[in-house]
Amino acid sequence: MRNVYIRFYEELNDFLSVDKRKLRFPYSFKGRVSVKDLIESLGVPHTEIDLILVNTKSVEFNYLVNDKDDISVYPVFESFDIKEVQHLRPQPLREPKFILDIQLGSLAKYMRLLGFDVTYKNGYRENEIIILSINERRTVLTKDRNLLKRNDVTHGYWIRNKEVIDQLKEVAIRFHLNNLIQPFSRCMKCNTLLKKTEKKNIMERLEENTRNFFDEFFTCPSCNRIYWKGSHYQKMVKIINAIKEL
Repeated sequence: MRNVYIRFYEELNDFLSVDKRKLRFPYSFKGRVSVKDLIESLGVPHTEIDLILVNTKSVEFNYLVNDKDDISVYPVFESFDIKEVQHLRPQPLREPKFILDIQLGSLAKYMRLLGFDVTYKNGYRENEIIILSINERRTVLTKDRNLLKRNDVTHGYWIRNKEVIDQLKEVAIRFHLNNLIQPFSRCMKCNTLLKKTEKKNIMERLEENTRNFFDEFFTCPSCNRIYWKGSHYQKMVKIINAIKEL
């Protein structure tokens, strides 16, 4: 039996039971295990981690834990420079592209409202999500922390909040999306970039009130959906402005 002490910092405590949060606590295990496996056995996915110190020295995920090691685990750093110590996550993806799991359909729509490239399908299986995230260089957003423990997931984030607007704010803050918002530029249904359309070209598809009171229209080249500044527009603008001001 090997015994270590371990502490998790900041938002990594979200994954822990209440009795372990923000504390340096003892942990016992048998055999030889990597620090990655040890950490994930406590419920913390590796995609949430950017730095591990063992006895004050930075280590990689494959470090084999020894008896009496003192382990400190830190989340992704945003406010200070740690380039001189070990980064455990790959370099950030240059373009903010995402793939969402089955539980985040509403969030997908709102992220597309803000103009972000979001892949989502109600029937995606876990392996499909992982393959698409790798091939298309997308960050996985999920409510399933076990998905983020898969070794082949390099960029991922576990959504904490339950309400969709709170989730939207959470993602915007976590990935610094405030200055990248391009509202009303994507189809909320299928993610395709919208194109401005002459009213005369879609006249027969519009209801009478829409024809009479609106003149600016956009259509989706993929699913052919029509967009205009209708009754929900002001509500959407308020949401967009709230995210920009975070």
